[in-house]
Amino acid sequence: MAEAPRLILASTSRYRRELLERLRLPFEVVSPAVDETPFPGEAPLQLAQRLALAKAHAVASGQPRAVVIGSDQVAELDGRAVGKPLTHEHAIRQLTAMSGRRVVFHTAVAVVRLDRGYARCLLAPVAVTFRTLSGTEIEHYLRTEQPYDCAGSAKCETLGIALLAAIESDDPTALVGLPLVALSALLREAGASVP
Repeated sequence: MAEAPRLILASTSRYRRELLERLRLPFEVVSPAVDETPFPGEAPLQLAQRLALAKAHAVASGQPRAVVIGSDQVAELDGRAVGKPLTHEHAIRQLTAMSGRRVVFHTAVAVVRLDRGYARCLLAPVAVTFRTLSGTEIEHYLRTEQPYDCAGSAKCETLGIALLAAIESDDPTALVGLPLVALSALLREAGASVP
């Protein structure tokens, strides 16, 4: 019986690591060295797909027999990318702009296995409608959660869910950052054993 390939998550995101643990597969975590700067005129969904593949390829290049997972999420409001806020002030601006609005979170997941010539990326979009938020609600949420490392300042797996009026998605894990439905299909295609 052939030995199972190593599984590597090309991400240091604790959210993605926690999601991947749900599949109960042994895996390693390797930080990909990828420049995440958008190309001029690059659409948010294209950016998410490009970065997911770039992250997986960056790690797979040194591990050709491994099955490598890359993922990226880009929020889109009015056709523009909304990234990680990084600061409190930027997060206030993001949430104020998204208040009462529909935002699409484009979550891309890629799997690369170089020894089989396998590289594929799937997109799992999630449409989120934010409630109309007061300045006090935004301030309380940010002080409580500090979601400065989350696209669009939306940390839906905890208190951020209270900011939302509706979620439309085929995969509830996509909004957190790693669409497990799509990932499971890709892992099977790449030769990894998934229950």
